[in-house]
Amino acid sequence: MNLSNRLKKLNLSGVFPAEKEKTNVNRSAFFALVRKEFTDNIRSWRIIILLAIITLTCIGSLYTAVTTIQDAIDQSGENGQQIGKDSYLFLKLFTVSDGTLPNFVTFVTFLGPLLGIALGFDAINSERNKGTLSRLMSQPIPRDYVLNAKFVAALLLNIVLFFSLGFLVMALGILILGIPPTFEEFARVFCFLILCIAYIAFWLNLGILFSVLFRQAATSALSSIAVWLFFSVFYNMIVQMAAKSMFSSGSITNQEQAINAQGSILNFMRLSPNYLFSESTTTLLSPTVRSLGPLTTRQTTGAIPSPLPLDQSLLLIWPQLTGLIAATLICFAIAYMLFMRQEIRSN
Repeated sequence: MNLSNRLKKLNLSGVFPAEKEKTNVNRSAFFALVRKEFTDNIRSWRIIILLAIITLTCIGSLYTAVTTIQDAIDQSGENGQQIGKDSYLFLKLFTVSDGTLPNFVTFVTFLGPLLGIALGFDAINSERNKGTLSRLMSQPIPRDYVLNAKFVAALLLNIVLFFSLGFLVMALGILILGIPPTFEEFARVFCFLILCIAYIAFWLNLGILFSVLFRQAATSALSSIAVWLFFSVFYNMIVQMAAKSMFSSGSITNQEQAINAQGSILNFMRLSPNYLFSESTTTLLSPTVRSLGPLTTRQTTGAIPSPLPLDQSLLLIWPQLTGLIAATLICFAIAYMLFMRQEIRSN
């Protein structure tokens, strides 16, 4: 009798029922932790206030965008439908503003990190200070389930929020403007929402990392906000000052040197998650953007000024998206290693 027949005869699916039962129990425990964390986030007043602010600001940005687009359609007269088809008018719901309020993308860039930090800065240290972490660890569940469940629950909340807001903006845009999106416009908005989730996941993992690293929630919150302010406000200024001192007007004598200098500045700027997100959203929601770096005259000679198809836009932002995901995974890996090595004692 060969080995396969012996395995069939032994019926190994029933030899280790205890192992299967343990796996099912662990899976149920993980989903129970995720459900508990998701419910706690929804019921938290801190998160409710942030969600309300994000929702109201997005509705306000939609109103300004619709007003601007409606004025453009009214000025175009009978050719409004043709303008909507030719100029990706539906995507302007997320990028256009009349100046009274920032657009949808600007609000996500500013408020998205705050939401991620608010969901993660006290994920572990609050449980430790309350004395509930040691009780969780005394249960027959793997230690990493606690950290993984907190991340998954916060990520699910972000997915529900931003897909709901994105579809709400599209639905109101269709009702008010009367111009339905094309399949490519819908796909671009869908990819933009996925990009928003990846961007906020970085700040969520950064908050979780500081929550594992520091015992006090206030310290982890201030550290996360300090990193956010550094990349949002100061990093661009530092890079521009360094570039001004390194590449003075006398050191650049030809076009090739100017392009190399500009490329070096862009590489330093792309170390910021905010800049990576800004480049990616600009390319996705503005199909006329054909390059994210400096081009020579030879490269632009003969180029047809037409919008890029979706697959080419995705190829163009693939390094930026990979960088965001890599930064997110690095933060989560560091938090995971620190949490698994920490000693947890009951108070």
